[in-house]
Amino acid sequence: MTSRWVFGLIFLVCAGLLGVAFYMEHVMGLEPCPLCWLQRFGFMGAGLVSLLAALHGPSGFGVRIYGLFLALTAGAGLGVAGRQLWLQSLPADQVPACGPSVDYMLEVLPFFEVLSTALKGTGDCAEVVWRFLGLSIPGWTAVFFSLLVITGLVLLFRQPKPRNWIAG
Repeated sequence: MTSRWVFGLIFLVCAGLLGVAFYMEHVMGLEPCPLCWLQRFGFMGAGLVSLLAALHGPSGFGVRIYGLFLALTAGAGLGVAGRQLWLQSLPADQVPACGPSVDYMLEVLPFFEVLSTALKGTGDCAEVVWRFLGLSIPGWTAVFFSLLVITGLVLLFRQPKPRNWIAG
């Protein structure tokens, strides 16, 4: 399997996960919290890196560079998912207060203040509104981000196959 196919598959997985997120929002009526939005950006980043790599079709050192960027973007998403899982594990009396929606914050606050508030999380982020096989939404995103990080690290550190110069 060539690197182009690997990165193309990763792009399709990220696009599919974003499709599921928009389905949950617009069809199922689940309102995304600030940390959910940041996780979407993590999948967008990993998907964009993978799309660029699939279009480029790198080999050798190029695969390692794209693997590094994939691991970094997915690692950032994994950190955000971990933060939300931590908030969901808190006792009810320790959960932070609910905050305004992301749309409202973007209208009235400077961007970096919105980002800071989103990273802290709100009470909305601690609420578990959906489960599948016992895992909440950030639990599933953590699983997929972990797989993407592992894939990126494998691409970064794998040893290239030796070429047989004599056989041609």
